[in-house]
Amino acid sequence: MSKQYLTTHTIDDAHKTDIFSLAVTPSSILSASGTSSLKVHSTLTTPPSLTQTLPAHKLGCHHICTSRSGTIAASAGFDGTVSIWSSSPNADGSEEWTHHGHILDGNKPGEIWALALSADGNFLAATTIDGKIGVWDLLQGVEENAGKKIVGKKIREYETKGSFGLCVDISADGRFTASGHENGGVYVFNNDTGRMVHSLPGLIQPIRTISFSPLSTYLAAAGDSTTIALYSVTHGEQVANMTGHTAWIFSIDWSFTGEYLVSGAWDGKVKVWSVEGRNCVATHSETDKSLWAVKWLPKVQGKSEAFVTAGANGSLSFYREATGG
Repeated sequence: MSKQYLTTHTIDDAHKTDIFSLAVTPSSILSASGTSSLKVHSTLTTPPSLTQTLPAHKLGCHHICTSRSGTIAASAGFDGTVSIWSSSPNADGSEEWTHHGHILDGNKPGEIWALALSADGNFLAATTIDGKIGVWDLLQGVEENAGKKIVGKKIREYETKGSFGLCVDISADGRFTASGHENGGVYVFNNDTGRMVHSLPGLIQPIRTISFSPLSTYLAAAGDSTTIALYSVTHGEQVANMTGHTAWIFSIDWSFTGEYLVSGAWDGKVKVWSVEGRNCVATHSETDKSLWAVKWLPKVQGKSEAFVTAGANGSLSFYREATGG
């Protein structure tokens, strides 16, 4: 079964350089790029509108993430800094983001790469260049240091085989942290025990994106192999291989119901996949430039599902399923 998605809007030159990462909340999209500022666009308006420009990382930002609650965000810059942001609601339902503090505890400059926040925003997981995954409790360790507010206490450090950690995710139920690595390694850790529970087989090329399903039952991983591997979190077994991309996959994301995956690749193609059917149901190629980030937008009552893509052309492109509202 195929599905039809329509391009509803494109914000050209949303950033002056490549957009490397996207994060979504119930009412906004946060975007990070090679420029020093983060951008916040409201999805409450049609088309989405720029509501905030946040000075963030002097040398640009390579990763940004939000908690499922949409109240906490984290960003990592090329200068080695990691910032925590918090939001407060406006009268119109949108958010106002402010800088909450920096992560310093146990973090050497330039060490942190990929980021993930727990659903409640209380914990941050981050990969390092030497294959470790640190976990910080953001409710601890709040202090002032040389005029800067420092937040977070490192409570765990997971070890792998030493290969660069390119991506990380925390399951929605908070029980698991997963990481993908340059050597093709995919690891799952139990956050309660602090132990590795699975070293997953199947992909031998760099893993650039990893994502738990909304119910924390599956883990999807993809990268240079051009294949999306689907694993059972409980059993640590590969349950599906979804093929169709012909270029490196840089980003995957689960729809909020868990029925679909969206993926973005080096060649500018974005694909939507049926998880039940294990097949591609839609392909778009509005750009021939790399897509670094794809995200589903939160489901809105009475409207069909929608997603946003971003990448080397510096634009934000919005897609909505042709059926429905």
